[in-house]
Amino acid sequence: MKPKALLRRIEMFFVLVAMLVALVTFGLQIAAAQKKEVVWSADEKPLADQIHGLRGLADDVRAGTTKDLALKIRKLPATENKLRLAVNLAGLSTEGDFGHDTLQEVATTLAETLRERPVPWAKPAEQKGSDARSSATTAPRAPAYPYIELATLVRYEHVEAPVDLSNDEQYRAAMARLEADDRKREHPEFTLKDLSGKTWTFSELRGKVVLVNFWATWCPPCRKEMPDLETLYGRFGSKSLVVLGISDEEAAKVEPFVRERKVSFPVLLDPGRKVNEMFVVEGIPKSFVYDREGKLVAQSIDMRTQKQFLEMLGRAGLE
Repeated sequence: MKPKALLRRIEMFFVLVAMLVALVTFGLQIAAAQKKEVVWSADEKPLADQIHGLRGLADDVRAGTTKDLALKIRKLPATENKLRLAVNLAGLSTEGDFGHDTLQEVATTLAETLRERPVPWAKPAEQKGSDARSSATTAPRAPAYPYIELATLVRYEHVEAPVDLSNDEQYRAAMARLEADDRKREHPEFTLKDLSGKTWTFSELRGKVVLVNFWATWCPPCRKEMPDLETLYGRFGSKSLVVLGISDEEAAKVEPFVRERKVSFPVLLDPGRKVNEMFVVEGIPKSFVYDREGKLVAQSIDMRTQKQFLEMLGRAGLE
C-alpha cells in the first residue's frame, strides 16, 4: 500500500473514532439530563405531593385543595420550583368544574410567579432542509409555555389577568397564538372513518349540532368525561346532536375500550393525526361545539362535567 493511501486511512480511522466518542458523550449527556430529578425544598415537597395526588380526590375536596395550594405556592420564594408548581397546578385545575374563584387564584398565582421570575422566550422549532440556518434567525419568537398556560386560563376559563400583564410581550404573543389557533378551528373540513368503517365528513353534518371530542384510551380525564358524553348523546341524539369522538390511536386499542364501556356515539380514527393537527390539539381531552350552521360556539381546553357540557350545548341551541 502506498504511504499516502495508508496515511489517508489512518486519518479516516481517527476521524471516525472522534465522531464515535462525540456521539457517546452526547448520548451520556442526554441520559444524565433525563435522569436529573427535581430537588424540592422542605416547603415545596408537600405541595408537590399534594398536586401529584389531586386526581385521586373527590371533586368537591379537590376544588378546595386546589385553591389552598394556589395560595400556598404564592407565598414561596421566587424560584424555578415555584414556577414549576404553579404551572403544574394550572394544568390540573381545568380538569372539571372546580369553580371560578379557584381558577382565579390559580391564574393569579401563575401570573405573579411569572412577574417575579420571568421566563426566556422559547427556542424556535428546528427547521428541516437547506435553509435551516437562515430560518432559525428569521423565525418569530415563540412564547414560553408558562405564558401560554396563563393565556389559556384567561381566554377559555374567563379569569382575569393582572393589568400589568397587558404590557408583557410574551403574554401578548401567547394570546395572539391562541387567537390564531381558534381561527383554524372555525371552519374545519375533514373526513374520517369510524370503528365500523363508516365515513364521516364534517361539512355533511350541517343542520346538526356537532360536538367534536379529542380523546385517548390512556387519558384519565378522557375516561372520566366519556360517560357524560354518552349520556348527553342519548338525551339529545334525537334532537340533532352528533358527538364525534376522535382518537389518534390504533383500532386495536380503541375498539375493545369502546366496546367494554358501551359507547354508542361514533368514534373516529385519526392515526396520522391530520385532524388533531387541524384543530391544533396538543393536549387532551379537548371538545368543540358547532351549531347547526357550522359555527364554532363553544370549546373546552380540558375535561368537562355534564353540567359544563350542557352549558356548551346550550350555546348551540340545545336545552
